[in-house]
Amino acid sequence: MNNLSVRWRKSELLWVILIAILTAISSEIKVTPFNGENFRFGLGSITFLLLILVRTPVTIIRTGIMTGLTVVIFRVTVDVAFNLGDLAESLKLHSPAFIYYFVFVYGFRLLRVGQYQESPLRLGVYAALLELLGNSAEHIIRYYLITEASIGLYDWWILSAVALLRSFFVIGLYSSVVLTEKHKQLEEKLTVDSGLYVETLYLQKSMNHIEKITASSYDLYRKLKDIEQRELSVKALNIAQEIHEVKKDAQRIFSGLSNITLQKTNDVYYLSNLLDFVTTANTKYSELLGKHIAFNVNASTDFETNQQIPLLAMLNNLVANAVEAIGDHGEISIELFDTVDVTCFIVSDSGKGVPKEDFDIIFEPGFTTKYNKHGVAATGIGLSHVREIVQTLEGDISVKKFESGLIFHIEIPTKNIRKRVE
Repeated sequence: MNNLSVRWRKSELLWVILIAILTAISSEIKVTPFNGENFRFGLGSITFLLLILVRTPVTIIRTGIMTGLTVVIFRVTVDVAFNLGDLAESLKLHSPAFIYYFVFVYGFRLLRVGQYQESPLRLGVYAALLELLGNSAEHIIRYYLITEASIGLYDWWILSAVALLRSFFVIGLYSSVVLTEKHKQLEEKLTVDSGLYVETLYLQKSMNHIEKITASSYDLYRKLKDIEQRELSVKALNIAQEIHEVKKDAQRIFSGLSNITLQKTNDVYYLSNLLDFVTTANTKYSELLGKHIAFNVNASTDFETNQQIPLLAMLNNLVANAVEAIGDHGEISIELFDTVDVTCFIVSDSGKGVPKEDFDIIFEPGFTTKYNKHGVAATGIGLSHVREIVQTLEGDISVKKFESGLIFHIEIPTKNIRKRVE
């Protein structure tokens, strides 16, 4: 634990140092609107804001102080090294820059700006406000330190305009790049969790079978013992004990998977998010199979759900099956709507379909119409899992012939999938 703590502290310190250095270097890319070199608008503040948003340091105040000192030292060093001024003059000229970073990070922590990273508009407003306060404080200090510095109405207008432009530029960049990557990671995690959820259901079903087999084996042992078949009864008892050990191992695995798939999350999921995940994942899947499939989504309802994992598993299974059933070209449609107290999902495709006489067994484990090039059948567990999920959510699922393909109609009580407001 101590080693982990030391490594984390080193990582945090390196990140703070990197922020300070990159900010100091980028601050030299600048424009100077007021009195020559006295006040500048550089890329330093843009770099600083972007970096603390990407990974907000725990010690944000210390980060601002270290960055401000680094910026001042860097500028003074450049001035002295290139004979642009003596040490005292350079310190007087550049030391107000420290105030900007100190005011900015103090306000950042006071307003708890970091918690609004998922709300770009509010984040942009707060960032602009902090930049305006920081620049204003720097300009005021510069006014008192340097006699030729001035503060006028035009100066404040420039400060305000630049604060808005720079802040929303950074927030736009952050939202388009960083939040997009986070969304992608979230999508991948949810997809993995939904796959584990399906396997958890399958494992739970297997455990029920194991329980029945254990009981049957033990019952056989007792019957053999009653008729004094000692050797056979001992073998039956050993079989029951071995099966019981398998069950205990399965229970441990089930417990671990359940902790993963049923864990609490603060992430917000709407039904529309799940539909996006499904279409994105299966568009990639169809491309992987070399197929050209058009996905049509029509949703007339949307709400936040706390059943994102089973719903995603259900929809992914149906849509992936449809992708596999379609030839080189085809179409898959997903429709979402609600009635008084039921939410309906309809998934239809233009695939080869299933004979009507097989509709009664289409959801049975082992049923499949898909074979590989060697004639080997697929596992045929997808639709049985879908039915298990729907039944777990107290819903109903049915299938009909749809032109050349199939149409699956699912009805789930809205109260079972809609997140309750606490």
